[in-house]
Amino acid sequence: MDATAGNGHDTLFLREVVGHTGYVLSFDIQKEALQHTKKRLEDRQIDGSNVELVQDSHANVMTHLNGHTPKAAIFNLGYLPGGDKTIVTSPSSTITSVRQLLSVMPIGAVIVIVVYYGHEEGKKERDALLKFTCSLSHHEALVARYEFINHTNDPPFILAIEKRKGAENDA
Repeated sequence: MDATAGNGHDTLFLREVVGHTGYVLSFDIQKEALQHTKKRLEDRQIDGSNVELVQDSHANVMTHLNGHTPKAAIFNLGYLPGGDKTIVTSPSSTITSVRQLLSVMPIGAVIVIVVYYGHEEGKKERDALLKFTCSLSHHEALVARYEFINHTNDPPFILAIEKRKGAENDA
């Protein structure tokens, strides 16, 4: 699942990983982002029959799964590169989406979140995500933070969440 389609790079990557037999669900609230994503797939002559582009918030992932169980998800937070910088991801929608994904993903599934915080809303989202991910039980998920330590100007960092335990193992 590409939780933030943006310009389509992650959707394309995921489509190449799953090939013809998998399924990619790609979200964005902006029609422009989905148009960019569709064009990127077409430019690479990728058959998009197993890619679903959804103009909706990733917070509504459960209404769009249609029987599919995501095994990986990628979030690139912030705003659409080259787009309207006032339209940004929000802590509440991102955390809601991650919670929902963790509730349905199989053990071993991975969620990758690229956190861009070089703008005011990004700082709020960063703080909320760190608080949320630090609160996850290590029995439920392992969370790692990857970052540049020799870079200036609020470099993005990655949160990687690996699902460890699900309801099927709670007995």
